[in-house]
Amino acid sequence: MTWNSNYFVYIITNWNNSVTYIGVTNNLKRRIYEHKNRDIDGFTKKYNVNKLVYYEHFSNIEFAIIREKQMKKWKRQWKNELVEKENPNWDNLYEII
Repeated sequence: MTWNSNYFVYIITNWNNSVTYIGVTNNLKRRIYEHKNRDIDGFTKKYNVNKLVYYEHFSNIEFAIIREKQMKKWKRQWKNELVEKENPNWDNLYEII
């Protein structure tokens, strides 16, 4: 059995960066593709949130889930500062992953 050691916590936003969503996945490219194609009902589909602006890599799913839960509790300003530190222009990172 092969264990996946790639887990990602990610932040996506809409076209004008006014709404953010934080998620966790074991396949970042596939998951963002699903958001972009509106394959998943819910918040991201309703608000057209599909632009990848930030992600972190983990080799342990438990750590990834802990980080996701931590970030979801943050104030919007803290999330914005995290994105702007690594991606000051809020560029779409989907094409480079």
